[in-house]
Amino acid sequence: QKLDRLGFSKNKISKYLNVNWRTVRKYFNMTEEGFEGFLVQKGNKDKILDPYKDFVLSRLEEYSDTSAAQMFDWLKEHNPDLPDVCEKTVYNFVMDIRQKHNIPVIESFREYFAVEQLPYGEQAQVDFGQYNMRHHGKSRKKVYFFAMVLSRSRMKFIYFLDRPFRAKDVCTAHEKSFEYFEGIPQTIVYDQDRTIVVDENIGNIILTSDFRNYIKSRSFKRHFCRKADPESKGKVENVIGYVKKNFLYNRKYSHLETLNNQAIAWLSRTANYNTHNITKKSPLDEFIIEKQHLSPYTPLTVKTEDMKPYIVRKTNEVNYKGNFYSLPMGTYTGSGVYVLIREFEARVEVYSTGKSLICSHKLSQEKGRTIINTDHRRDKSGSINEMMDTTAGYFSDTQKAIKYFKKIQTDLPRYTRDHLQVIIRTLKNIPKSVADDTLDFCMKNHNYSGQDFESVAFVLWGTNSSKTEIREIKLMDKNNLNKVNEKPETSDINQYQDIINN
Repeated sequence: QKLDRLGFSKNKISKYLNVNWRTVRKYFNMTEEGFEGFLVQKGNKDKILDPYKDFVLSRLEEYSDTSAAQMFDWLKEHNPDLPDVCEKTVYNFVMDIRQKHNIPVIESFREYFAVEQLPYGEQAQVDFGQYNMRHHGKSRKKVYFFAMVLSRSRMKFIYFLDRPFRAKDVCTAHEKSFEYFEGIPQTIVYDQDRTIVVDENIGNIILTSDFRNYIKSRSFKRHFCRKADPESKGKVENVIGYVKKNFLYNRKYSHLETLNNQAIAWLSRTANYNTHNITKKSPLDEFIIEKQHLSPYTPLTVKTEDMKPYIVRKTNEVNYKGNFYSLPMGTYTGSGVYVLIREFEARVEVYSTGKSLICSHKLSQEKGRTIINTDHRRDKSGSINEMMDTTAGYFSDTQKAIKYFKKIQTDLPRYTRDHLQVIIRTLKNIPKSVADDTLDFCMKNHNYSGQDFESVAFVLWGTNSSKTEIREIKLMDKNNLNKVNEKPETSDINQYQDIINN
């Protein structure tokens, strides 16, 4: 009505209020007393959940921070006859009761205060991260990294591994950090990572034995954050995110050593060079000052577990403690190829001579077994489609063969490569005509698997994969036919009896 008095038409008012023009006309014809009555009537309208009002009210008075979703679950738990209503209905009902009875939603929040700048050389913060990098094709390679940042200058260091960090790895990462900074801070802040902390023990932190032995040789103080409290070491948390979003994002993994070299280069040109958003200074410039306040660094050798070399067999296997463990195809590149092996947590870990993890197996307690990871038998040099095209070349009708392979891929998508390899192995041992007959038979009888193809092929061709060669029988020379009637000499059994009895 106010808009009407200003001269707006009902159509203009409906567009301005985003309501139907009939609604505008209804309210336009109401008197002030009529509108108040309408509001009272609307407020007194029965709600479908009114029978449960006392239950909801009592719960809100006792637990004022209860969410509408939690209240919905309680209503269903305590009232089997609860009507079939949606979550939005319950939410509106709960909020209406809160409003009428003045029960506000209590939001828990943490109060923050600005932290004073720490003195130069006083503190560093440490944390760990992991990331799935791009690898060959569409595959991914998970990498793990250690990060340390000096709290005052924001000077950073990161160190990568291609497997989860262990206590000795953490010690090594510390040494690499101190070498990079050319000094040691007074205090280092950690969270309660399992490679460092065994138990919080109500404040009396119990450290892992390797890390405890390491810090006996280093004088820096340790400060451990409470569990699930990452904000108390926010500087290094930001570094972890920065590494993931700026350095690792869309970077392709090739080799661990290469990755660490790339990381050092990135630190120099970007992470430690660019002006920091908070300090408004370059970490490198600030580090020139902070370096003078760090404790002197003397190199310390961290004793690592010895890994013994084992020769790689031409079958891409390694013999360890009486068992053969499979290695990925291509590990064997000729005689004299070695891998390094160590045991960890009941597993056999196989490393390259450059100490990059190749694979791991569960340690077998038996002897004489061959432990195979079927993934190692896969030739990953090409894509599935390329493999299908190559295999189809063995048949006269390539399109029919590809159709057969596509059906296998549809039925067994995870094992398509394995089935194709079985088919290729079979095709190498049979003539093309048998291959065509086998394909026709398999498609006609819906035998869509590598094993079925192999079985049918050898039934059609013979009893095994390599037809038994029928050797020519060489007749004896005519001049030596008298040898046919010769008998070999035999010993008299009585001679043996005399020897035994005497």
